[in-house]
Amino acid sequence: MRPDAEKGSSFDLDALRAAYSRFLAPAPDGAPRILLTGHSHQAWPDVARDALAACFDDAARLVDGKWDAVVLPKLAAVGEAILERMGFDRGDAIAFGQNTHELVFRLITALPRRERQRIVTTQGEFHSLRRQLARLAEEGVEVAWVSVEPRATLADRLLAALTPGTSMLAVSAVLFESATVVPRLDEIVARAVEVGAVPLVDAYHAFNVVPIAWGRAAPHVFATAGGYKYGAMGEGICWLRVPRDCALRPVFTGWFADFGSLSSGDGTVAYAPGGARFAGATFDPSALYRAAAALEHWERFGLTVPRLRAISLRQTGRILEHLDAAGLGGDVVSPREPERRAGFVAVRSSTAGDVVERLRARRVLVDARRDVLRVGPAPYLTDAEIDQGVAALVDELRR
Repeated sequence: MRPDAEKGSSFDLDALRAAYSRFLAPAPDGAPRILLTGHSHQAWPDVARDALAACFDDAARLVDGKWDAVVLPKLAAVGEAILERMGFDRGDAIAFGQNTHELVFRLITALPRRERQRIVTTQGEFHSLRRQLARLAEEGVEVAWVSVEPRATLADRLLAALTPGTSMLAVSAVLFESATVVPRLDEIVARAVEVGAVPLVDAYHAFNVVPIAWGRAAPHVFATAGGYKYGAMGEGICWLRVPRDCALRPVFTGWFADFGSLSSGDGTVAYAPGGARFAGATFDPSALYRAAAALEHWERFGLTVPRLRAISLRQTGRILEHLDAAGLGGDVVSPREPERRAGFVAVRSSTAGDVVERLRARRVLVDARRDVLRVGPAPYLTDAEIDQGVAALVDELRR
């Protein structure tokens, strides 16, 4: 076991890195690169490449028969594993989509009809939700935009905004710009249910890196996430956890939402039970194959969510120590308290975009959102890589 490996576990860093031979391979000129992109595009394990070949081979072997023989059973197995990693029961309902926007908009179209819908959200939501809600506001939907600052009292402001007549709560479990874990999530969801609102939690920046204690929210919450970031599954695989006994009827619906009969005998549109009611139409199953391979990969190395959380906290703590030692601690916008910090470290810089490009030229990959640089470690990184990458970051920030 390497000294970089998480103490007290069977985690073998050398063996794990060997499982990423493609993404961790040096350039043709022999120069290594440092992937501090674990929060955005986490490296794919080699088994994901094998999964893409298996997808092709199954299609060639089974043609249309692939759906019943392989794809749908794989969909069910992947769903159960994802639910478990999200902190839900493996038997809960789940729906899949290419992206969270597709699933969230499907849920919005299922909201109970009211003279004027009202949606409570924050000013710190990801671009796709923010844009969609802004467009709906142009069409007459009332959107209550709750400021995320100061973050220590965000929960209080959300609770106050959830008044009777609210149609929906749309809030993140982790704020995507600062890696702040939103506190009192179960209390916020409970208030939404109390006032008759549909509670939606964007758990993308929590999935596979921050365990969520759903508490009393678990029976009621719609939770969406995807595999592009910490799941190492790549694009095209997102999902929506659906509360049991959900009877909502999305207007934006596809034929996969009811395989049995596309419409009932009286002409009304029927919906299958469980998560299928939020399904769309024919999808590319290659993303599902990658997801199944990635989930098996995590299990093979014993990387449960609590263990991934421990590794992440140690790595982000190391990054913070370097920034503090360089005198840049005042520019950090991520929480210092481990229980409030998610899977990356955010640093404010007025030239964030330029810094990203200069670091890329040095083969150190980070990203930026507006004037905030995001530095995301991953379990396959060595301490030496993290140290070298942060040293380059410090150098560029001082320029």
